[in-house]
Formats: sequence, C-alpha cells, structure tokens
Amino acid sequence: MKYFCGIPGMIVLALAGWLAGPFAMAGDDPGAADHPMVSRYPGQEIRWYAVENFMPYKVPAGPVTGYRTIGEWIETQGRVTRIFYAYEGNDRTHEEIWKNYSDALKAAEFEIIGEGSPRTRVGAGEVGGRTWQGIVLTTNPWQESDPDVNTLAAGTSSQGGSAAIIARRERAAGTAYVVINIEQHSAEYVGTLVDIIEVEAAQTGLIAVDAEAIGNDMVEYGRVVLDGIVFDFDKATLKAESKPALEAIAQYLAAHPDKTFFVVGHTDSKGTFAYNQGLSADRARAVADALKHDYGIAGDRLQPHGVGPLAPVFANDSDAGRDRNRRVELVER
Repeated sequence: MKYFCGIPGMIVLALAGWLAGPFAMAGDDPGAADHPMVSRYPGQEIRWYAVENFMPYKVPAGPVTGYRTIGEWIETQGRVTRIFYAYEGNDRTHEEIWKNYSDALKAAEFEIIGEGSPRTRVGAGEVGGRTWQGIVLTTNPWQESDPDVNTLAAGTSSQGGSAAIIARRERAAGTAYVVINIEQHSAEYVGTLVDIIEVEAAQTGLIAVDAEAIGNDMVEYGRVVLDGIVFDFDKATLKAESKPALEAIAQYLAAHPDKTFFVVGHTDSKGTFAYNQGLSADRARAVADALKHDYGIAGDRLQPHGVGPLAPVFANDSDAGRDRNRRVELVER
C-alpha cells in the first residue's frame, strides 16, 4: 500500500545538472514523482513512494559510536516524503550515485551534516555503512512490506557497499532535512531511499528573545534579530505583546552599559522603496524610543535607522519569506 498526496507551496531547488522536480517517468509507480527539492539520478525509477503530512523523524547527525548506537540525532517532525529509487544495470555503482547526490546538494547550498561511503561493513566511527544504515532504518521504519524498499534493509551476500548523505537547508517556510541511504544490492541493482523532512516554520511573534540569546548572537554575529517585536499592520506602533522582548533587550543593554548599537528596521519588498524605507526607519525609532522612555536606556546608546527591503534574509516571493524579512535588528556599533 502506498500513500500519495499533492505537494503545495514547495520551493523548487533544481539541483545542478539534474532535472527539476516534481517529475515522473514511465517506469515509476503510478502517482509517484520526484520531490521538488531533490531530483533523481538519471536512470533511476521510483519503486516506492510515501508521504505523511505530519510525523516525527529522527535525523542522524553523527557516526556509529557503539553497539546499535549513533551518538547524535536531531529529533524533528513535519511533512515527511520517502521515495525509493531503483537503478538497474551494471554501468553505475552506488559510489557514483552517492557522489552525484552529494555534489548536487552542495551546489544547491545545502549544509552537509554528514556523509560517507564505507567500502566494508564497519562499526564505530562510520557514517553510511551497513551498521549505520541499519540503525537509521530501524529508528525511522516504514510500515509497508514493499519488496523493493525492503531490499535496503535486508542486505544480501552479493551486496557491494553502501553510502549516505545527511543535509539541511534553511528556508523561509522552515528547515528542510534530506537523508539519503544508498545500497549496492547486487552488481546490477542499486537502491536509494531519499527521505525529505520539511519542518514547518513556527508562527512568528510568539516567543521573544531573551538576554542570554541576545548576548550569544552578539558575540557570534555582531547583531541579533529581535524576535517578539510586533507592530500594528503597516504601522510603526508597537503592540502590547512586544513587552517581553523589550524587557529582554533592556536587560541585556543594562548588563552591557559600555556598548552602543544601531537599531535597524527592515521590510519586505512590497510597495515603493521610499515608503518601505520610511516605515522601517519609523519602526526602528519606535523600538529605540520605547527602550529610552520605558526602560531608562540612554538615548545616545541607540541609533535608529531604516534600510527598507535592502537586506532580505529570504526571497520575497512567498508569504513566509516576506514575513521573515520584516524585522528589527540590534547591531553592535
């Protein structure tokens, strides 16, 4: 039994030199298609396909550290798409397929959390070997008794090696993880399981920064996005729910009286530049004034500026991207 459903609102990341998804081929299972984020290796056919709109998934983030143990996991949940590809023929190896996936993910600016293609069945310290794969597949099992995808877990006396890639990309719509397991099941059969986990972005404005988080970001980046600062729509009027964030900012500023900062307002790209620049400046000024009048922060320590849409953190072609671009930052001077 297979589960199929549409994939609305996805960001297409065509991997370098490959076909952009979603794409189906004649040999694929009915209703199955590539995920828009990751295309297939040429010649692969989809033999199994499953989508869960919301489920937990444990992303492996380290090597084997002991008996049936991987030392580090990222516990996440979201929309999970699992696609099993088969490549039949003796003209390609699992290592070649692994290298192509790896290069394509890097070209698409994914962060590689881990990868490997051990030539033997090894244990501690491995990523991508059969021991490692066995732990990953047992931790994130599938419910179907599909004969194709089960080859990945079963192994065989003619098995010729295995490989894996774990990657992550931050998107406006939320973090996406890609976990790819590859097995040379025989000289003429390579199986590849591609798992894509799309973590939905949290609703913004619900959690404010705290003083410790502000300090950590200042040390590492020299700036911090002031999460929890909320304005009336299309205005520079601070909403009441901004109070926890303002209190945290004031606490950080009071603990570092020798530091001065720019307060920088940002907008999305909708509307004219002049309007957005003015709105962003007004919002930055509103934050600086609130800290001065309500929390006793010296006015000369905070210099407000607005840059409008000039420094986006995500593309402005989606609601999620525009939402992330509308922000106020504290930047050390």
